[in-house]
Amino acid sequence: MDDDQKGLLYLFERPFEPLKIPRAGGTILFQQEGEEDEDLATLFGSSGTTMMNVPSRPNILSKLPKCMGIPRGVPLSTFDPDHRAATKELTDLLMDPVALPQLTSHAASIKDNMNEALFIYALSFAIISNPAFDSRLVPSIVEVFPSKFIPQETIQLAMDEVKSIQFKNPENVPEEIVVPHNVDIEPTGSSQNPEFPLAYWREDYGLNSHHWHWHLVFSNNDRDRKGEIFSYMHNQMMARYDWERLSNSLDRVVSLNKWREPIPEGYFPKLTIDNSSRHYGNRPDNMIPQVFQVFALRPNYVDDMERFTERFSDAFQKGYMIHENGENVPISDNVAPGEQRGIDIVGNAFEPNEGSVNIGFYGWLHGMGHVMVAGIHDPFGHHRGDQGVIGDPATACRDPAFYRWHKFVDDVFQEYKMQQVPYEDKELVFEAVEVESVAVKSGTLEENVLETGWDIRTIEASRGLDFFTQRPIKFELQHLTHRPFAYNIQVTNNQTDPVDVTVRLYMAPKVNEAGEPMTFMDQRLLWAEMDKYQTTLQPGSNTLERLSTDSSITIAEEMTFRDLEENPPEAGDPKADYCGCGWPQHLLIPKGKAEGMDFQILALISDWEEDKGQIQGVRNCLMATASRGSLGLTSTGYKFMKISSSKQLNPILINPSIRNNSSSNRNDTIFKEMVTVKSLVELIK
Repeated sequence: MDDDQKGLLYLFERPFEPLKIPRAGGTILFQQEGEEDEDLATLFGSSGTTMMNVPSRPNILSKLPKCMGIPRGVPLSTFDPDHRAATKELTDLLMDPVALPQLTSHAASIKDNMNEALFIYALSFAIISNPAFDSRLVPSIVEVFPSKFIPQETIQLAMDEVKSIQFKNPENVPEEIVVPHNVDIEPTGSSQNPEFPLAYWREDYGLNSHHWHWHLVFSNNDRDRKGEIFSYMHNQMMARYDWERLSNSLDRVVSLNKWREPIPEGYFPKLTIDNSSRHYGNRPDNMIPQVFQVFALRPNYVDDMERFTERFSDAFQKGYMIHENGENVPISDNVAPGEQRGIDIVGNAFEPNEGSVNIGFYGWLHGMGHVMVAGIHDPFGHHRGDQGVIGDPATACRDPAFYRWHKFVDDVFQEYKMQQVPYEDKELVFEAVEVESVAVKSGTLEENVLETGWDIRTIEASRGLDFFTQRPIKFELQHLTHRPFAYNIQVTNNQTDPVDVTVRLYMAPKVNEAGEPMTFMDQRLLWAEMDKYQTTLQPGSNTLERLSTDSSITIAEEMTFRDLEENPPEAGDPKADYCGCGWPQHLLIPKGKAEGMDFQILALISDWEEDKGQIQGVRNCLMATASRGSLGLTSTGYKFMKISSSKQLNPILINPSIRNNSSSNRNDTIFKEMVTVKSLVELIK
């Protein structure tokens, strides 16, 4: 690892500590100009220490008045307008440097004066978004802020263990201390809580990291079709959440659309902020949103939310939104190539972002819901309570209310979509190509059976927290996983020449809560994209094989601090294109049931010539699929969003069953060996 990458990397280590504290086990020391203290290195480490000199920039903080208004030691909420404005102010500053030493210098000179989460957010954005730093990577957010992912009780046990070892045998402290996963001490609820069975999914480190990265990559910038991508990404997350609910014999999620009534679902996250004793706010069951006086909100908060919602509905009925200059802005998805789709305009206004046509008139509904629930336990700020986890993009997915709120969000977008002209048959059929059959196969399992279980991910929490030792402190995080599988698609190209095509693979549950086959309209919003890729079909019969691990929807694990220290990717290495906003590979399929749970997989093939037009992302990983910022010319989710009848699809479906192969004791870990495959299937017309 070169010195430039090294200097940048260690700005992420223990973000709550002052810059002058040595990093990397005492081997890296940042020295502010005029504040040199060479004795510090020997206090914190005995090995050779590399000095990183930081020029003094006395006037730089005067350029950051909004940032200076966000205190250190509080969670960052990019859903709150003040926090969002501060992130834009800081990201704008850090996007200026065109060389890595300059970026490191800028960042180091302001670090100790910035809110810790704000600093990491803006620095990460600059590295990922600035083309000058294409081959540079940020370490795993789980290691940077482990207290956002690991319950306080587990962290405290690790600290107690370190103290015990150092007291009993200070001369023989192990090289590293690994804290094993313990199901018994980590739950955030009990069997008395009807939402608790889904804690393993909501609190998954990969899911919450994905959400943080997505809002990072799509924060204050003008990415093409950002509003449309916002709508689609959350729609896909909601489909997968309902998969998981059905896997646990729960009803599908209900919209949080009545803001003057109690919210039945409480949530006690049991997370602290860094090494402090400050906790994310707890929300008891059945709390009612009240008048808010925090976040500088007006006292008629719920009134405003209701009024803004009515204005969106009115716009959908009329077919236009009102620009802040008073002009009518048509909203339709039937537009000429290159024109902005209505869903993009609606998404920009609803999130909202800088692309909103009229933020004063349509408000910031998406963010308002997050803030409302995050502050519900202390709406007047009388108790100086910190916000709930739903206010922080890195923790929001943990809260059951997040999904109820986003069901409301998705319902608003569906209200818009239902006003659009349905697809014509010719838009849905590629006459030159016929899908003959689809199959999935996983190792030695029978055809069309997929298997899930539990596995462990180890993270080095001492990179983000102080455990009062220079030894690495690692934690095992248990997560859902599945055996890899492969798709086998038999396709006929009826043309005499090769043809370039787009292959899309979707999955949805086959039956509803009562075990009855779902109607098309019931199932329409439960189709989630499993993969999307481009290939060439030769004339005649073709066999397409695709591994689940190659899915363009998903991403590999984030690189840890140690990965970047010991084996950093070189420029040109695909790993160097990592941006983190794809779906976690280990959550590609739902848990299923021990007896098996029936799903359907749908293969759709379209003409690449009509679908191409990829939007160039800053990093290649943004180019794979809509939820990660890359779209073809077609609308996101286009096969399901404007279809009035299932007959329009003439689908080729298979019916795989997903079987959860684990005992009730989640301490059982399986799937240490992963296998790959191929196969064939039942054809349903």
